[in-house]
Amino acid sequence: MSYQRTAQFNSRRTSSWNRNQNTARYASPIKLGPVTHTVLVALMITVLGLIYLTQATRATSYDYEAQKLDDKIAELTTQKTSLEVENARLTALESVQNSSVARNMTPPAETNYVSE
Repeated sequence: MSYQRTAQFNSRRTSSWNRNQNTARYASPIKLGPVTHTVLVALMITVLGLIYLTQATRATSYDYEAQKLDDKIAELTTQKTSLEVENARLTALESVQNSSVARNMTPPAETNYVSE
């Protein structure tokens, strides 16, 4: 049975030692090539792009909801305006019919219409 090391030991005895510093450095036995680095960078950029897209679509969905509310507010404002006009028209008719001048008028005896 033989012992195998998984990490390499590199001594730093040649450099100056400072207080509270490690004097041993461990190097990983796994070495990555340039193609692997390129693939990892591309993968990280893809993940960051997907995160950005999810955040952007959330903001867009909020924008759609706000647009729907704005449309509903505009529709209700238009409806309110038309109801105000209708109320003014009906109130004006009632005030004319109930005025003292209208009470003193007599209905016509005969009404004639022009026919073509």
